Amino acid sequence: MKIIERPIYLDRIIRQLNRGMMLVLVGQRRVGKSFMLKSVAEWLYQNKPEANVLFIDKDFNSFDFIKTADDLYSLAVEKLPPGKENYLLIDEVQDIEEYEVALRSLYAEDRCQIVVTGSNAYMFSSEIATKFSGRYIEIPIRSLGYEEFLVFHNIPDSHEALLNYLRFGGMPGLANYHFEEVAEIKAYLQGVYNTVVLKDIVAREQIRNFKFLENLIYFLADNSGQLVSVNSIAKYLKSQGSKVTNDIVSKYIKSTCNALIIDSLSRYDIHGKRIFELIEKYYFSDHGIRNCIVNEMPNIFGSIEKVLENVVRHHLLIQNYEVYVGVLPSGEIDFVAKKGEQVLYFQVAYKLSGTDTINREFGNLQAIGDDYPKYVVTMEDITGPLKEYPGIQHIHLRDFLKMEF
Repeated sequence: MKIIERPIYLDRIIRQLNRGMMLVLVGQRRVGKSFMLKSVAEWLYQNKPEANVLFIDKDFNSFDFIKTADDLYSLAVEKLPPGKENYLLIDEVQDIEEYEVALRSLYAEDRCQIVVTGSNAYMFSSEIATKFSGRYIEIPIRSLGYEEFLVFHNIPDSHEALLNYLRFGGMPGLANYHFEEVAEIKAYLQGVYNTVVLKDIVAREQIRNFKFLENLIYFLADNSGQLVSVNSIAKYLKSQGSKVTNDIVSKYIKSTCNALIIDSLSRYDIHGKRIFELIEKYYFSDHGIRNCIVNEMPNIFGSIEKVLENVVRHHLLIQNYEVYVGVLPSGEIDFVAKKGEQVLYFQVAYKLSGTDTINREFGNLQAIGDDYPKYVVTMEDITGPLKEYPGIQHIHLRDFLKMEF
């Protein structure tokens, strides 16, 4: 199968090579972690022909003999001589019993640069931190951004292309379908979702109340981008007949976040520079899966604001920003994006339908009072500055999704 390059991630991985840390590629199922590892291998073969590259793909029977940490360590010692430029790449590393023992030893010997991927059912962030403490860097791999979506589907940038991205999302496997095949696309996304739920949440966490879990995920999808608390979720689910406690709601939400199907967004006090943790917003790692769960595909316009927020946040995460919900005494900022010393503010709306909407979206940004860049992102045909709100940029979603901040 042809490997379609994803340079934003390949460049990120290459920049971290040979800096003394193991690299762990993480992300929701089916976002392309295995293909990224193959891209790294191809880059090494082409750019470092003298280096020793050991690529272990546990999906292939030819590597079935590697069952334990001792097997892995012995093969690495055989193929990767000390003092040379060596690379050890392992896909589905969790299939090797006590793999962390071998990797820690190889790391301590400084024998090779290690890059691995693993199934979310076995390799969540908390476990990686325990097994590789102080020795690794996580590199998130995400579903496709809009420009990647155009490349994968081999289509030009257009209004229709944007609508299809908003409808169907950015799972790489969608490149095997035509946009007219709505039923087939739904089946594919439902299959991905079912695998995440059954393998990464239910089986792993030994969850017994499967119906409650489904109702919870549906609630989070239907309320994507809304401020919710554990208590408010528990009250809603009780009204639907589920007998649950706040502790169980918290546990199930944490399990869903661990599976990387959704992310929680904390609120950030812009003036006080502190983070609130009791009430959060939830967004999906892929908005296509979100649309599929609530049966809003291809007609997304009933929830267009939720989809737009999900897409804007996703674009910022792809660029390695930390993203928060901004809190002001006078209102809320949809997103505060931070990277090092850089800070960006964003308001998101489908249309600026009247004076009240304009005053809310632009006025909240104007109330911040600092000089960091501020944006209003919409799907209005006419964009540009408003004289009443100097310094605030009004941009179309299509332009935003092609910008690198």
